[in-house]
Amino acid sequence: MASGFGKIVVGTYVEIKRSDGRIHQAMVTSLNEDNESVTVEWIENGDTKGKEIDLESIFALNPDVAPDEEIAPSPETPPPPTPTCVKVNKIAKNRRTIAPTKNDTPSRDNRVIPTRARPQQPQQPEPAPPPPSQQPAQLNQAQTQQQLQNESSHHLISRKESGQLSRRKSNCVKEVEKLQEKRERRRLQQQELREKRAQEVDTTIPNYEIMYMIRDFRASLDYRPLTTADLIEEHRICVCVRKRPLNKKELAMKDLDVITIPSKDVVMVHEPKQKVDLTRYLENQTFRFDYAFDDSTTNEMVYRFTARPLVETIFERGMATCFAYGQTGSGKTHTMGGDFSGKNQDCSKGIYALAARDVFLMLKKPNYKKLDLQVYATFFEIYSGKVFDLLNRKAKLRVLEDGKQQVQVVGLQEKEVKCTEDVLKLIEVGNSCRTSGQTSANAHSSRSHAVFQIILRRKGKMHGKFSLIDLAGNERGADTSSADRQTRLEGAEINKSLLALKECIRALGRNKPHTPFRASKLTQVLRDSFIGENSRTCMIATISPGMTSCENTLNTLRYANRVKELTVDPNQVMEGGRPNIHAVNQLDLLDEEWLSISPQRDDLKLLCEQNEEEVSPQLFTFHEAVSQLVEMEEQVLEDHRAVFQESIRWLEDEKVLLEMTEEVDYDVESYATQLEQILDQKIEILTELRDKVKSFRSALQEEEQASKQINPKRPRAL
Repeated sequence: MASGFGKIVVGTYVEIKRSDGRIHQAMVTSLNEDNESVTVEWIENGDTKGKEIDLESIFALNPDVAPDEEIAPSPETPPPPTPTCVKVNKIAKNRRTIAPTKNDTPSRDNRVIPTRARPQQPQQPEPAPPPPSQQPAQLNQAQTQQQLQNESSHHLISRKESGQLSRRKSNCVKEVEKLQEKRERRRLQQQELREKRAQEVDTTIPNYEIMYMIRDFRASLDYRPLTTADLIEEHRICVCVRKRPLNKKELAMKDLDVITIPSKDVVMVHEPKQKVDLTRYLENQTFRFDYAFDDSTTNEMVYRFTARPLVETIFERGMATCFAYGQTGSGKTHTMGGDFSGKNQDCSKGIYALAARDVFLMLKKPNYKKLDLQVYATFFEIYSGKVFDLLNRKAKLRVLEDGKQQVQVVGLQEKEVKCTEDVLKLIEVGNSCRTSGQTSANAHSSRSHAVFQIILRRKGKMHGKFSLIDLAGNERGADTSSADRQTRLEGAEINKSLLALKECIRALGRNKPHTPFRASKLTQVLRDSFIGENSRTCMIATISPGMTSCENTLNTLRYANRVKELTVDPNQVMEGGRPNIHAVNQLDLLDEEWLSISPQRDDLKLLCEQNEEEVSPQLFTFHEAVSQLVEMEEQVLEDHRAVFQESIRWLEDEKVLLEMTEEVDYDVESYATQLEQILDQKIEILTELRDKVKSFRSALQEEEQASKQINPKRPRAL
């Protein structure tokens, strides 16, 4: 190593000065000959830190490691300092060190010792001065010659030392200038880097650090998005995910896009996390589905891989069902109903209209044209456990099971349609009266499940049916403990129906012996879609990309993943690797449980037992109370309607009886007997109705008490 580093070697501990003025020890880890500097490291608060320091600063604080001096001292004059010694003398001056004189002996505290200095030659004792009476002429010739030699030697050494000092000072100045130039270049480079980064990213974004992390992660992915060239696979149960773009509100608040779809069947969520020491990091969660649509996908593309393969099913005497599921504002209604321009909706670009278009195209094919099929459409909604006909002034309908255990929606009107335009008119009429309400995500969010059905009939009999459902926002199902009873009942029905829908689809996929369709009104009216070998289902889970919606997005993806559980190794998605995909046969674990349940067991209890992770005992009690309340409400209303009709008959009988008394010779005994019979009937029927009303009021109180005890195991929507 060059002698310019003095005693410094790798592993030497030296004192350094920090930018805040602190001075502490650090260990030298490397020597940099190019810029005459060293790299040091030290431990601070459990972390290893380091920096590069020039030799000038090191020698200033550590004179004992400075380079050696190679100067022979003069007998009379102190040796001139080298550049290193100049620093040492400066330090000594700052410490108020007093240089020793010729006759003084320096103390241990104030002496300045050059590092690795050569030992000084012992000084020759000077001859004693001659006495005053003695004259110079009396000095002998030998003494005079010796004195001249000593003086000549002193002059030669002084000239040599002066030349060395001048050269060393000149080299030191040059080195300092080089270091200053390098520092200046580094400052300019750092400034340029900061300016370049500021141009690339708007640092006013609240979470720009997270954005950098997401960018770096995405740079390592191999993107293989879904294209029209990909094959359409046959699935009895198809589960896919659609990501929408950031909307105007999210762009205005500079929300971050935390959803990445690297391939045709993989969805990744970059969930921001924070450590205990407030360090932020990403938790990248990976999900795999049958198809994954990014934010550039059109409705036509989504329809091509989801609902379009199901159209042929209904022509083959089958039942097809397509659901749109997700948070309010995630794009469900846009996907099913069509594009929005402000408050106006273009229904011609939704899956409703696209499915109707293909149905009429299929009717023209020779093999189906000969069947002479007729096309009908229905449009109804399910709100808070009740069914309303959207094509008949929102008339309330009853759902009953006949003797063959077939579910019938009593009074539901079917409208015959001849072309796609007829379908669009019905959709516009139904959407105009659908129940909606305000949420934090949408001023007019869907509070009900909208069911649009395309029915094929041959000679009046059912040939096939395609049900297209726009489900209520899943976040509404989480609100089951509101102080408002109507909101509680609304949330409970949504929560319960989504659970029941998941289990019914799972049962369909595994050919289970029992389907818990009675657990909710939604699955009850769709019972024929979950049975039979020729039944197919598709679920489109719509998700919002913003970081503010991350929790609801994860809830949606977890729900969709439980419908058809597939996993993917996220490491295989990196750097061009293909996902190692395999199905998880967790549903097989439920086979014995399903078979061991008796048919008489309540579907709701069965449903909650199969979803213990989401449903706490308190929540199950609340669902039981709500179900009982809804059933009793329907019974009370039915009995009240019957009493009202009976009361009209009573009034007619009483009118005849009173007219009889106007006759002069009417039969008093007959009058009294008939009046007593009417009153007995009234008392019996009204007493029975009164008792049912009392029970109904008790059920209202039980529901309110149960809502106060809700303690869900997971505070998330189902």
